Amino acid sequence: MTTSADLKSSSTRQTDEVSRAVARMKAGILALVFGLMGGIGLFAMTAWLLIKGGHDVGAHLSLLGHYFIGYKVTWTGAFVGFLYGAFFGGIVGWAIGSIYNLIVGIRRE
Repeated sequence: MTTSADLKSSSTRQTDEVSRAVARMKAGILALVFGLMGGIGLFAMTAWLLIKGGHDVGAHLSLLGHYFIGYKVTWTGAFVGFLYGAFFGGIVGWAIGSIYNLIVGIRRE
């Protein structure tokens, strides 16, 4: 027969297992994924506007040139945008992973 003490210790063991299962994120992998998403995203947005064409192509997206030196809504700018998107996406991914790991580490103590 199971007692309430047995159920409580079983619950505590399950909580400990879940705590261990909430593993730390690999910040490097998260940086890689976010970097690829950022780079491919900015490249795709620029390429889409270039393919679409029209009058005053990419007026809003070209404002990124104020922050990303060398970026323009051109095919060369699409590759420059890929590099910038990958770089800043990687920084964001690494920061998220590191902050998450820090919080998990604090909660385990």
